[in-house]
Amino acid sequence: MKFTLLSAALLFAVSAFAQSTQPAAPAVKLPPQAPDVAAQKFSPDGKVNPGFADAHERFVKIAQEGKAQLVFLGDSITAGWGSKKDIWDKAFGAYQPANFGIGGDRTQHVLWRIQNGELDGIKPKACVLMIGTNNSGTDPAEGIAKGVTAIVETIRAKQPQAKILLLAVFPRGEFPSTPAKTNSGRDKLKQVNEIIAQLDDGKNIHFFDIGSKFLQPDGSITKDIMPDFLHLSAAGYQIWADAIKPKLAELMK
Repeated sequence: MKFTLLSAALLFAVSAFAQSTQPAAPAVKLPPQAPDVAAQKFSPDGKVNPGFADAHERFVKIAQEGKAQLVFLGDSITAGWGSKKDIWDKAFGAYQPANFGIGGDRTQHVLWRIQNGELDGIKPKACVLMIGTNNSGTDPAEGIAKGVTAIVETIRAKQPQAKILLLAVFPRGEFPSTPAKTNSGRDKLKQVNEIIAQLDDGKNIHFFDIGSKFLQPDGSITKDIMPDFLHLSAAGYQIWADAIKPKLAELMK
């Protein structure tokens, strides 16, 4: 009996060791995603990212409830409102807001989400859109702007009654460009903002650039506002809320 138990234990140990030493499955080489073509977000294994899929399903259910009068669309910067509930509720709670932000999203991901249920079942008075920073490492400014434009056009087609508050993509990086050093991310997003500003029609689409409110007089960003020079602190979210509240009050009438 002891021999049998010992043998079984050894076999289990050998099997576990063999499994632990097996190389991980190689990452699947995925084709590039165009910023203005709707696409789901994929993990390195080639499968749809589970966090993206779960969040999208949750947002579709919220939309189907038909209660939201104000919708925020974006990436992790928008999703971050979820951990700033006190600021969110005080600034936007009266509007029955819905936060449809997903970390890591690019323009093509938001475009796919709103084409696949996140704007169905509701009739919001306004949508706040801020997206594009995650495209800046790989896509040209013109391509990112095309992605933002496609999203705006889709919102208009699906929700013609909704006013769109199109925010300029927030600045990123500790310092602005100087003759000695460039900040390609910030420079590219400035180009994106210059292009998408032209979408403002003064009636249904309202471009709003609040980026300067996050900057110091010399153009730098402090960790008090953006701890990693990209995502906002509570102080940063308060700046955001204060900056758009008057305009939203106007659009939500």
